[in-house]
Amino acid sequence: MNPQPSIRAIRIGTRGSPLALAQAEEVKTRLLAAHADLTPEAVSIVVIATTGDRIQNRPLKEFGGKGLFTKEIEEALLAGEIHMAVHSMKDVPTELPDGLGIVCLLPREDPRDGFLSPIADSLAALPSGAIVGSSSLRRVAQVRHVRPDLQVVDFRGNVNTRMRKLSEGVAQATFLACAGLNRLGLAERITAPVPVDVMLPAVAQAVIGIETRLDDAGIADFLAPLHHLDTAHCVAAERALLAALDGSCRTPIAALAELQDDSLTLRAQVLRVDGSEALATSRVGPVADAAAMGHDAGEELRGKAGPDFFAGA
Repeated sequence: MNPQPSIRAIRIGTRGSPLALAQAEEVKTRLLAAHADLTPEAVSIVVIATTGDRIQNRPLKEFGGKGLFTKEIEEALLAGEIHMAVHSMKDVPTELPDGLGIVCLLPREDPRDGFLSPIADSLAALPSGAIVGSSSLRRVAQVRHVRPDLQVVDFRGNVNTRMRKLSEGVAQATFLACAGLNRLGLAERITAPVPVDVMLPAVAQAVIGIETRLDDAGIADFLAPLHHLDTAHCVAAERALLAALDGSCRTPIAALAELQDDSLTLRAQVLRVDGSEALATSRVGPVADAAAMGHDAGEELRGKAGPDFFAGA
């Protein structure tokens, strides 16, 4: 598909972290490959600082959770300053601003969490009392659930900052998404991927999403060749679960949907903030029912958890 005649230059909005820029560059590369008439000079990447980027010394949960990494980019999109916004889908709220939509999802990378440690080859191998650094409420709750004997400290910052803190001895272990390290060419820094039956990932982890104005049909058509339908089915199930649970960065929720032929398997988990209890469920069904399965699983977990389950989040 060739670019629409009205599209003379494409402006891609993104956060300015190394990973966000790598993801925006991946979108640019895929656009150039899909549209022979598009030149590299016609595609520019616009860096937009978000509230989440500015807050570095306090936990994000104190400021409202999800949306902190998308709000300013979406404002630029609505104002017409950019044509599309590139997001890590795990950062995107389930409710988007009026007039905006996620119209394109790239193929999912490795969804697992990566375990990084200079002293142990797995979470189970860490000595009692070891310090684990993480800013993710989900990962913190999961670590506390399986290893309550470990200490957990807040670990903010981008990928390079967190790896530096680890090398400086601020903690003996941390977790980073395998997908992010792979995209940055840093796969060798992963001590070991964490099996999903040990640590279920965040909703839509490892998925790059592209958000546009819903009234911009030209851009939607332009992005259509990049859209990965299998990933879209999995993300639909996971985000429907999240919506049913009213999830945010302030609630420890994990989920992973996987496809096998025309069948979708969804695994989901919610945890108490202190890790003292975890509830899980799963669904298997046809791909066409992905969103319905996610909603049903979320309603089940919401009912099991009760109103006080996430107290303290």
